[in-house]
This record gives sequence, structure tokens and C-alpha cells, in this order.
Amino acid sequence: MSRFLLRRIGGALFVLLALSVVVYAAFYVAPGNVAQIACGPRCSPAQVAQVSDQLRLGDPLYLQYAHFLQGIFAGRDYSTGTGILHCQAPCLGRSYQNDEQVTQMILTKLPATASLAIGAFVLWIVLGVGTGLLSVWRRGRATERLLTGLTLAGMATPVFVVGLLLIIVFCSALQLLPFPDYVPLTENPEQWAWNLLLPWVSLALVSAAPYARMTRASMLETLAEDHVRTFRAYGVSERKLVGRHALRGALGPVIALGALDIGSMFGGAVLTESLFNIPGVGRELVDAVKNVDLPVVVGLVLVTGFFVVLANAVADILQAMADRRVVLA
Repeated sequence: MSRFLLRRIGGALFVLLALSVVVYAAFYVAPGNVAQIACGPRCSPAQVAQVSDQLRLGDPLYLQYAHFLQGIFAGRDYSTGTGILHCQAPCLGRSYQNDEQVTQMILTKLPATASLAIGAFVLWIVLGVGTGLLSVWRRGRATERLLTGLTLAGMATPVFVVGLLLIIVFCSALQLLPFPDYVPLTENPEQWAWNLLLPWVSLALVSAAPYARMTRASMLETLAEDHVRTFRAYGVSERKLVGRHALRGALGPVIALGALDIGSMFGGAVLTESLFNIPGVGRELVDAVKNVDLPVVVGLVLVTGFFVVLANAVADILQAMADRRVVLA
């Protein structure tokens, strides 16, 4: 088990390093004058040259990347053309638009995204796995056909369509819920939950469908194995076979898929945050792309990659705990 953990941690660190190299190279080979963008449109050629020197854009690309890593672990100095600003570690750069540290901007937006991601994740896991379990338990009956049709509809429907329908029905027509307006958890927990209810449900209804399909397929595959047929021959009830043995065998693929989804969600659910006016990192990424704020774009891509890699590493460990055969693979 210890060797397995070391392999997974080493692999995660390697992936993060490779991601940082690719993203950083793409950032500096992008079209346009990086120094001019950083300094602003009103800077003189002399000021642009000063910014270029401070950013060390004349250095070879590998040295520039080394300075970037240095900023993450030790911080670095940046020039705005009129002065020098220090960016504290972990430094992902400074925004060209508002001259703030990218790290601080992400930390400010992250609680809203985390609130959306965690709540929706719990809902869609419960809904997806529960639907798959019920579909297997009622297989061959009308309930299974109904649930299969609903999951296919959920997979084919975009999240913004579901979100708009929920807003129209519950906020406009029935007026049971207020139009979502994010309130921090620390200010008012009750309003925080009420305003996030529709975003949670919207994401859960769409995201639960793949989990239901995967749970059903994995459980049916497990039920066809020899040891399950042996249990059935010894008189073990179908409910125990489905709920204990088949469900445990289906957890591996569900955990792997959940790791990808929750990691991506922490990187920002762009459509959901824009639709429900949630000030998270997804909306921040959209604004950064519109404003060509390259340090913010790079920082958000790296943070998204970090959460995806971290979630997959945790998923590997959970899979190993659920099935010891994973350790030997």
C-alpha cells in the first residue's frame, strides 16, 4: 500500500509539473506583446521596455519558466512601468486589469465555487447512484424503462436549459423561491442555502445521469460474475445481492468519474455561475478571457488542473481502500 501511495503521489506531482510547463509555454507564445498588455495601452515605449526587462521576457523560455516557479514558491517582483510591486508566494502573477495578485483573486472567488460544487456533488451522487441502484433492483420492469429514459434525457439536456426552466417555474410562475443571488455562508447560512438550491438542483439533475448509467452497468456486470451466482444458489436474497455485493463492485467507476467532476467543478462551473449570478472562479475566468487578462487565465487553468489532479489522487486511494486489487494493478 505504501508503494502504491508513493506511485500515485509521484504521478500527481509529475502531471502538475507537466501541466505548468504546457500552460506557461502557451502563455508566452501567445500572439501579442506581453509587456505592452501588462503595462497598459497608455505606456510609452520606454515604460514597455522597462516592464519587459522586469518580466525578463528577453531571457530564454526555460529561465522565464524558472522565474515563474520561483514566484510560486518564494514570490517575485513585478514592474508596472511606474514602480515595482512584490507578489507574495504562492504567486501566480498579477492581474493586468486591476493590478491584484491572481492568487488573492482566486481565493476570494473560491468559496462561492466550493459552495456550488460540494452541494451539487452530494446531490448528484445520491441521485445518480440511487437511480442506478433502483434501476437494477427493478430490472425488467416498467420502473427500469422509465428510469432509463429519464437518465438519457438528463444526459442530453444542457445545464443552462434545466436552470432556465427551474427559474421560470419556481421563481417566476410559482414564486416559491427568490431569484438566486449568492449570499456568503458566514453572513446568513439560511439565505446561502436557499439561494444555492436551484443551482444545486440544476447541476444535480444533469450530472446525475451518467452516474445512474454507470452504476447500473457496473452492477449488472457484477451480478453476472461467478461468486454472485454462487451466493444466489445458496439462497441469498436479491436485495442483499444488489445492495451489498453488486453496489460495492460498482463503486470503483463511480469514484473515478466523481473525481473528474468534482475537480472540474472546483475549477469553475462557468455556465451555472453565469446563469445564477454566482461570483465564483468560473465567472472570473469568463471576465479574464474577455479582457485578455492572461495571468488570471493562466492562474485559473493551473488551479483547475491542481484540483482535478488532487481529486483523482484521492479517488485512487479510495478505490484502493474499496478494492485491494487496485493496489496490485
